[in-house]
Amino acid sequence: MDFDLPEDIRLMQATINKFVNQTLEPLSAQIEEDDAIPEDVVQSMREMGLFGMSVPEEYGGLGLPTLGECLVYEEISRVNSSVRMRFSTNNGIGSLGILYDGTPEQRERFLPSIASGEKTIAFALTEPDAGSDASAIRTSAVRDGDQFVLNGRKMFITNGAIADLITVLAVTDPDKGARGGITAFVVAKPTPGLEVGKLEKKMGLRGSGTAELIFEDCRVPVDNVIGGEEMIGRGFQTAMKVLDKGRLTLAASSVGMARKALELAVLYAKQRVQFGRPIGEFQLIQGMLAQMATEIYAGQTMVYRTAWQKDQGRPVRKEAAMSKLYCTEMLGRVCDSALQIHGGMGYMKEYAIERIYRDARVTRIYEGTSEIQKLVIAKELLRD
Repeated sequence: MDFDLPEDIRLMQATINKFVNQTLEPLSAQIEEDDAIPEDVVQSMREMGLFGMSVPEEYGGLGLPTLGECLVYEEISRVNSSVRMRFSTNNGIGSLGILYDGTPEQRERFLPSIASGEKTIAFALTEPDAGSDASAIRTSAVRDGDQFVLNGRKMFITNGAIADLITVLAVTDPDKGARGGITAFVVAKPTPGLEVGKLEKKMGLRGSGTAELIFEDCRVPVDNVIGGEEMIGRGFQTAMKVLDKGRLTLAASSVGMARKALELAVLYAKQRVQFGRPIGEFQLIQGMLAQMATEIYAGQTMVYRTAWQKDQGRPVRKEAAMSKLYCTEMLGRVCDSALQIHGGMGYMKEYAIERIYRDARVTRIYEGTSEIQKLVIAKELLRD
């Protein structure tokens, strides 16, 4: 394995780093206060191609390798993870089902507008009674001629309120469930019978909207079944393939957030004076910083290695789950230590570590909880 980054990836990393430092960093507090990302920032990300990183060039995207995507997510999340989430569904769980299993016609129809950022796509799987047990979804899709009629509720949908397109998982055969009874659809807004419900008020990730979606006799053309008629009932398998990559890119995002927490802790340790000298001179503080840096390095190495493996065409289900498990848990430990180093000041909203601490908590929950990752890892080990 060559540990030197390819020239094009290094140039992309440098461009994103400049964008983060010059544009996003000064706006981070505003995004937190307004609970919104300025539209001119979103437009800048469109022009940079960030909405189409994973989309092949033939459909108007950048066609970046997985390693390149992970580096972008890491750099963006270093300043504000909510910004990452604005374009991540277009590159990940929202669009990958179309890219992996969609028909040629569906790719031509949907991917160009997704890649340009003209349209935002969301992913609707979670329901009030189906979270970690994704196979227990109840949203139904009943065929009626050349249409399916969808009924049900989806919750915690990132970008759900602003999405123009939604990848929706629904039950087409209750007797089969996840083994041939769940189908993936692309639902466009506006469509009669689809409404945006409750807008969630979250602990963190202000600037990233999370919404409930309600389907009441929502009619979707058979042509919008991802993969066409032959893929009816096989949507659960599509969703699992999509989540493998989503877990890896979330691990990369966690590394970026952890790097920022460490950066803030080091800066504060140099500046804060107690007992007549900077607290960074005390060995207990030094020990915390050393532990934080070591864990970040380990997580970063896991992400890069797994991304490289995926780019070689190798299966990474186990490695993606391991990366997600370790990096999100690592992020929690790093943020806790960083806040502890800040002392009482770290508990105040005027310090960025307070926001990062709150933003970090959900990473151990979405894209599969830490407990689910352990089950995935164990299942793959026993299968091997």
